[in-house]
Amino acid sequence: MTYTSSGSDEIAELLIHIGRSSRGEDLASPLTAAQWTCLRFFARANRVSRTPSAFASFQVTTRGTASQTIKTLEEKGLLARFRSDRDRRSVRLEVTEQGQEALNADPLADLMSLIVVIEPKERAAFLATLSCLSENLAGLKGAQAFGTCEACTHYTASDGGGYCACVAAELKPDDLGRLCVNFSSGGVLPRPPILSNEIRKGRAQ
Repeated sequence: MTYTSSGSDEIAELLIHIGRSSRGEDLASPLTAAQWTCLRFFARANRVSRTPSAFASFQVTTRGTASQTIKTLEEKGLLARFRSDRDRRSVRLEVTEQGQEALNADPLADLMSLIVVIEPKERAAFLATLSCLSENLAGLKGAQAFGTCEACTHYTASDGGGYCACVAAELKPDDLGRLCVNFSSGGVLPRPPILSNEIRKGRAQ
């Protein structure tokens, strides 16, 4: 593919490089990169998103691959499985106390320590840009986009929390920063026509 947007290839490569570097595995790590991603997801996901299918969508992988990763974390005692009170066929997964302790050694902590010192306004703008890129990429790939309540069109703010129109439920303050499989921003970044055409050509080959 020929890149026509100045610096777009460098930005894409840097994003991939940072992702790989920040989750890099070493011999001392108790988990693989995929297992860390899984544990981190269930620690950050809201109640309705703590399911095998939601994790598979988040990881953009098959249900079977996601289930195998989940099973390994259950065997290690880091995740626990619970049956839904409303539908006994459905399950939700919760991070155990042992899993929370494991997250204290999360390899992503080094990257987070660098991000937290960025000036708040710059950090907010950076987050907004990455969120839009993530949703656009999900749309381009036909995948599910994830995000948090305060950037979602289903969310209405109120004192001490908010309301989610998607699941028709009141939200507590702790719910607002969690990942949700029902996320919708209601708007996406415009795709450069030339880049979009090149992507379509690449898919057709």
